[in-house]
Amino acid sequence: MAGELVTVATAANCAHSAPAQVVPGPPRVRVGGQPVVTVQDVYTIAGCTFAPTVGNGPCVTARWVTGAARIRVGGVPVAVGGGVSICTPTSTPLVVPVVQPRVKGQ
Repeated sequence: MAGELVTVATAANCAHSAPAQVVPGPPRVRVGGQPVVTVQDVYTIAGCTFAPTVGNGPCVTARWVTGAARIRVGGVPVAVGGGVSICTPTSTPLVVPVVQPRVKGQ
């Protein structure tokens, strides 16, 4: 998957507009002074307004499912703006409106 690298400074929301905050692993690689996000890093989501249905409550956590195919940090693919993400338990994607434009990965 190709796209701009996602950093901890990249704003992200669940599909229901609640802010998502990443809890990054060790900051081994930085872009513009900010650690990059890998597919192992978990986002916490607070304030999701999705009305719970049976077995499917509001968004609580999220993570990237696919990342860069050729760029890894500590053996783990980095998250890219064109990658696939998923929120738990709703299975909706993260919304990342703006990603840093300086470093792109593939």
